[in-house]
Amino acid sequence: MRETATERWTRRIVLTLLAGFVLVPLYVMVSSAIKPLQDVQAAFTWWPRRPTLQAFVDMWSTVPLGRYLINSLLVASVAAIFSVAVAIFAAYAVSRYRFRGRQVFSVTVLSTQMFPGILFLLPLFLIYVNLGNATGIALYASRTGLIITYLTFSLPFSIWMLVGYFDSIPRGLDEAAQVDGAGPLRTLFQVVLPAAVPGVVAVTVYAFMTAWGEVLFASVLTNENSRTLAVGLQGYSTQFNVYWNQVMAASLVVSVPVVAGFLALQRYFVAGLTAGAVK
Repeated sequence: MRETATERWTRRIVLTLLAGFVLVPLYVMVSSAIKPLQDVQAAFTWWPRRPTLQAFVDMWSTVPLGRYLINSLLVASVAAIFSVAVAIFAAYAVSRYRFRGRQVFSVTVLSTQMFPGILFLLPLFLIYVNLGNATGIALYASRTGLIITYLTFSLPFSIWMLVGYFDSIPRGLDEAAQVDGAGPLRTLFQVVLPAAVPGVVAVTVYAFMTAWGEVLFASVLTNENSRTLAVGLQGYSTQFNVYWNQVMAASLVVSVPVVAGFLALQRYFVAGLTAGAVK
């Protein structure tokens, strides 16, 4: 079926508008990052009159950006790794075995996504503080407490995603491995997981991004030493001034590793999200 001229021009216009929605804000970020602060605070101009890279230098000293970056990378990476590790075993059990309470477990895991995150903020805060006072285990204002918090949100969805992906893998592979004498763990690691790489990558990216950009819990459950980037960027706004050029510069710099990782894993991510949709 050939595309008509009207359809072709409609497609071009729509794609151009969508590209504008994406690229214009990015251009404003870049242009603001290379402007002096006085120019950013003045009337908006599309082209920097006095381009400078000083904001990329000053952003490291205005706030401890390096420490925030390390905290974010550590918290997001550990939360993603633990989330995927637990979700693999749970999803494999739900997908391959029929046991009492299986349906209840599946519904319970999925239903946890119905509750807003702010509902758990005060309970987690009280648990961490009281547990620290009673046992000396410092979860409040620590990266460990933040990792546990992010696990409570990413783990249910990770299990649900992997169950759908494991269901799309033929059970004949498991049966063939069992005929060859492989046990459940060997079957999982040597047969099922190699075929489930796109799904595992998609879940890992989801868990990482959930922790990387979270603000609510990070703003309450951390202090200056354990603060993450999502909250630490607020430090560029002081009582007397807002360093907009440094905010834009910092946002661009901290986005580079995430964007690079996402582009490198994009083909796995897309395949993993669509897996299990059609059987």
